[in-house]
Amino acid sequence: MPIMPIGEPGDDAPAQVWALDARARLLTTVCDDRRIVWREWGDGAPLVLLHGGHGSWLHWLRNIDTLSQRFRVIAPDMPSYGDSDALPRQAGLADYARPLLAGIREIAGGVPVTLCGFSFGAVVAGEIARLAGDEIARVVFAGAGGLALTRPPMAEMLRWRDLAPPALFEAHRRNLEILMIADPENVDDTAIWIQAHNAARTRGLSRPISLGPTLARNLPQLNQPLAFIWGEKDATAKGYLHERRDLVKNVAPDAGFSIVAGAGHWLQYEDPAGFEAALSVHLSAP
Repeated sequence: MPIMPIGEPGDDAPAQVWALDARARLLTTVCDDRRIVWREWGDGAPLVLLHGGHGSWLHWLRNIDTLSQRFRVIAPDMPSYGDSDALPRQAGLADYARPLLAGIREIAGGVPVTLCGFSFGAVVAGEIARLAGDEIARVVFAGAGGLALTRPPMAEMLRWRDLAPPALFEAHRRNLEILMIADPENVDDTAIWIQAHNAARTRGLSRPISLGPTLARNLPQLNQPLAFIWGEKDATAKGYLHERRDLVKNVAPDAGFSIVAGAGHWLQYEDPAGFEAALSVHLSAP
């Protein structure tokens, strides 16, 4: 898939999206003849941000400016998402992790990397950390899937593929309210644009990987410092955050654990300051 230009100010993309993309340094890596597209900002120790399912680097839109003041922020479109090439539709977890690890090795040049993965990206981060060992300095899991713990009941997501605007955007708005953002007032036009842009360019199946114990199986094998962050009202976990805390305590007793009050699943978008405060604590821990 060719890299899709975001656009010029006043075009389809929100101004914040266009401006951040214009400042990015664009990188590409190749593994098994498939290209992975990366964007980076800032300097310093490398911090790799892995987006969630039906996502892209845009899942970190509201965090990159702040984080790039301290870190070399590196955000790929994972395989089968955004500008990166697609894997086979039924690809497994290792198929996602391997080309990303190869790209990290090439881009970081041997410097230990901190990983922060969101949702499906947290599952992939766990697999990368298992494969890479000491090459990964620390892992932070945000709204992690792959734990096979109790999930609260959730309304059925709306089908959107056969819709045209404005019904298309209303469907994406409702889906954001169901899954991603706790307070409907926080579902703004930029969030809807990102959701529509990302969903239209998703070619992978993350849900079967995220619903199984894929991350839970890897956690006992990880020797890096670990931390977990959840939104208090995460639609995939609310009411059952104690189960996540208990699992972390049992499997990784030294891991950090934070809850961002009032935030939903896409916590780094809904409450960027709260998420970044929690992330900063974990990144500063011994």
